[in-house]
Amino acid sequence: MDKKQLRQQMRTQLCSYSSEQLAGKSQIACKNLADTPEFQKATTIMAFLSMPHEIDTAAFIMYAWQHTKTIAVPKISWQQRHMIPVQISSLEAGIATEAGGLRNPVTGIPVPLEDIDLVVTPGLAFDKEGNRLGRGGSYYDRFFPHEKLRAIKCGFGFAEQIIPVVPTTEHDQPVDMLVTDEGVIYIKK
Repeated sequence: MDKKQLRQQMRTQLCSYSSEQLAGKSQIACKNLADTPEFQKATTIMAFLSMPHEIDTAAFIMYAWQHTKTIAVPKISWQQRHMIPVQISSLEAGIATEAGGLRNPVTGIPVPLEDIDLVVTPGLAFDKEGNRLGRGGSYYDRFFPHEKLRAIKCGFGFAEQIIPVVPTTEHDQPVDMLVTDEGVIYIKK
């Protein structure tokens, strides 16, 4: 199966969850993420603002704020096709919802890449080798190799999004660990 077919299959699967299933599974996954030593040690975390039918990061972000963590999220520059981590202090104020349900901060202080300890990364599918299938824009694949970014890269999704093999190309960037509603998987390098 190629990436395009797999993306469609995974989107269909995610859309099949009821809002109650999404909320329940997201809460468990958020707790699993907050319980990791990587979260405990981090002072600055780059998370993502969830799209409809995607694992919901809101509970995790709120928990991080309660534990005095700095939270950054990607601010997407469509023209330049890259993302900049910006600090946020609200899940509503200063956030615009764009086409397809993407929530993009309109304000926020840029966070230096070297300050980020943990990057919580979305995906449509992951495998146990750390490969991830994104939505096709390659934003994270261009972001991860930056020389100043030394953060741990954590794929975040539901257990059903872990599949035997994610098709990859030479520019695809793997994650270091996966956190789902069923637990944590560390990728052996």
